[in-house]
Amino acid sequence: MHRIVLVLCASAAVAACAAVGPDYRVPAQAMANAPVAQGGFVSAAARTSASMLPESWWKLYNDPVLDRLIAQTLAASTQLRVAEARLKYSGALRAEASSQRFSGGVDVSTAWNHPSEEAVLKHVGVEPYQNYNSGIAVSYDLDLFGAIRRGEEAARADDEAVAAARDLVSVHVVAETAYAYADVCNAGHEIALMQQRIAVEQEDVRFTQLLVSHGRASPVENARQQDTMATVRAQLPVLEAAQRNAVFRLATLAGQPPANFDRSLLACSTALRLDQLLPVGDGRAMLKRRPDVRAAEQHLAAATARIGVATAALYPDIKFGVSMGSTGKVIDALSGYTNRFAVGPLVTWNLNRNVVRAHIEQANAQARASLAAFDGTVLDSLREVETALNNYAADLDRQGQLQLARDSAVQHAAQMEELQQRGRIDSLAVLAAERDRWVAEQALAAGQATINRDQIQVFLALGGGWR
Repeated sequence: MHRIVLVLCASAAVAACAAVGPDYRVPAQAMANAPVAQGGFVSAAARTSASMLPESWWKLYNDPVLDRLIAQTLAASTQLRVAEARLKYSGALRAEASSQRFSGGVDVSTAWNHPSEEAVLKHVGVEPYQNYNSGIAVSYDLDLFGAIRRGEEAARADDEAVAAARDLVSVHVVAETAYAYADVCNAGHEIALMQQRIAVEQEDVRFTQLLVSHGRASPVENARQQDTMATVRAQLPVLEAAQRNAVFRLATLAGQPPANFDRSLLACSTALRLDQLLPVGDGRAMLKRRPDVRAAEQHLAAATARIGVATAALYPDIKFGVSMGSTGKVIDALSGYTNRFAVGPLVTWNLNRNVVRAHIEQANAQARASLAAFDGTVLDSLREVETALNNYAADLDRQGQLQLARDSAVQHAAQMEELQQRGRIDSLAVLAAERDRWVAEQALAAGQATINRDQIQVFLALGGGWR
């Protein structure tokens, strides 16, 4: 018995040693550590600020309807339900990894036996008898070289990666909800403008018909006006369908069938607008915020921990076990003839060094691949932000030009109306100016829809939308 105590003391002393394999830290050469990746964005326009992006970025629009829709989506999204279930599954795997040191079991069995006479070297007199077996066995892995601890680290990192994947789903469902609501309102705005333009075209047709009836215009002109009216009217169903499709998207994002869409949303005809500069922060904050970057880093951490798991196989694995029970005939149950017990260590050691070293090399290769994937994710995130900001800046410039064109068209239409009141031009010239004005208004409205999508794309690229 004293030998067992000595073995336990020696094992405990060795167990105090650190786990083999590398401890994880972000590699110094990782792209995330590069100063250029952590600084400001080169495509940040004059209409953005270096302020940090708030978690609930959609509240920058000050639209309570959008706030309500996103709250509904976050509460009922089927995509988030799937992500949450995967996170629960990952948590169970992590709990399993944390329970590897201890093992134990209980077994109980009984049976009536009638051995063959020849098996017991008898030809007569073999009587059937009932035997039994019962026992309990427990063992504890001392994990002297940290294989289990490294496995726990890997499971923890995997769980963090799944949590980041859940957060990435949140980012996307928030952005998709904002996209859909912006599409509803922008389509409503364009529908309202199209209806006003149709009214202008109808007035143009009516006036042309009047001129034709008095012989002051050719019937060909009337046909041309009718064709123009039909062309304008043909655009309205497309806009109405786009608006309804957007409310269908909002319904399904919130876990509802399309038939349950919120009909009150169809009344929205005001585009989303920011009352402040778009806050973008810097690369350092973005890399910390984006869930896909965090997931890639956790995959690297898990791969690093698995190098330790593989390395620990170079050394013996020592377990300490205790078992006790009783085995024999039922008639002698729990007597000195049937009781048993065993106490002692169990050592397992893979002596095939080539296999173990191959596993270590596999783990190292996987870690190198995970580092490359981490760098790639960082580069992709930086590119996405720069691209989104570049598009936003270009579309802001374009919107400025469309604004000037619309203002000029409005001014021209007012001048034409004033000239008509003075009797210097006829109504056709005024209607032509009004048509130009509505064309400019529609171009401006379409540009605003593009600006909204650009803004949401920037927020998405920056990784906003989860807590």
